[in-house]
Amino acid sequence: MAHFPFCKITTGSIRTVRIQLLLCCFLLPLIIYFLQGRKVAIGLDSSLPIDNGMDSDRGKTLTDTKGVRIAGPQTQTVETPWGAPIVWGDDRNSARRRAKFSEQGIRIGLFVLVVGTYAQFVRRFLHSAETHFLPGQMVTYYIHTDNPRALDPPVELGPERQMKVFQVTELPGWDRLALRRMVLLADAIKGPIGSEVEYIFCADVDQEFVGPVGEEILGDLVATLHPEFYGMARMTFPYEVEEISSACVEEDEGDYYYTSELYGGLVSEMYSLAHACSLLILQDQDNRFTPSGLEESYLNRFLIDHRPTCVLSPEYSWWDSALAAPVPARRLVSKGRQCAAYDFQKREELKC
Repeated sequence: MAHFPFCKITTGSIRTVRIQLLLCCFLLPLIIYFLQGRKVAIGLDSSLPIDNGMDSDRGKTLTDTKGVRIAGPQTQTVETPWGAPIVWGDDRNSARRRAKFSEQGIRIGLFVLVVGTYAQFVRRFLHSAETHFLPGQMVTYYIHTDNPRALDPPVELGPERQMKVFQVTELPGWDRLALRRMVLLADAIKGPIGSEVEYIFCADVDQEFVGPVGEEILGDLVATLHPEFYGMARMTFPYEVEEISSACVEEDEGDYYYTSELYGGLVSEMYSLAHACSLLILQDQDNRFTPSGLEESYLNRFLIDHRPTCVLSPEYSWWDSALAAPVPARRLVSKGRQCAAYDFQKREELKC
């Protein structure tokens, strides 16, 4: 029978073998740790979704890890770092907020700008709002339009709901329209809106309410998370970076990127927002500069300096885009941005 190799060895050899065994015991865990670390890194690199971070380049993807999504619907954040609620319509916090506001008889306004070709969306928008937007509450639709006939015949409204139509001049081109809305909103709040409602929300007309939007959205100053940048790293946000612009955001500023599809709050807070953004827009116009994000750039600049007291999740502004984060429910869908997310052939098919 063969002898085990370590059975007959000298004292010096025993000392050497012990040292070798100790070195093996020390090195083996390090090798295992290194191999496991590489496996995790490879798994993360191949599974995380990435985003390009710019509206103008929808449909493309990044190969840079700066675009990695750092959060997702599996880990829904319910509060901002400064303590404001992040609203998900079906969670318990939203149920409590609805119960808190539902019995107070609050008057709410919905401000909508309808000019040029956007008249094609207004009837669908209003019909869907009648079904889903704060049902049971007193709501006034403030429609600012260059084509009042687009509302003929009148849309049938429910009890304690009314519509007021204001004539405005057509503003050709989306860039002019987007930069004009803040001025119109500030003037409207300073006029009739300020004394008729407690809360006012501003919404793009090329949207459709597809799910319940209740009292959970009410707050002093309310902003909505942009669905394509929810959960993305800060460096991907398309803030204005040109120093000449009054909407410029420094590298160390900003918590979230908000959409201009829906925002609102108390009339006093909304007047401050609209008035301040109007002044920023005028400053840039004097310098002959237009930010790439138009109105959205000024809105985000203001909300960095005046953090919202209530933040709506992407459920309240969503469209089917390869870049949009998945959400548990869809409540307000942008038809305009939906078309922008399609390729040219699909836009032609759907006549976007």
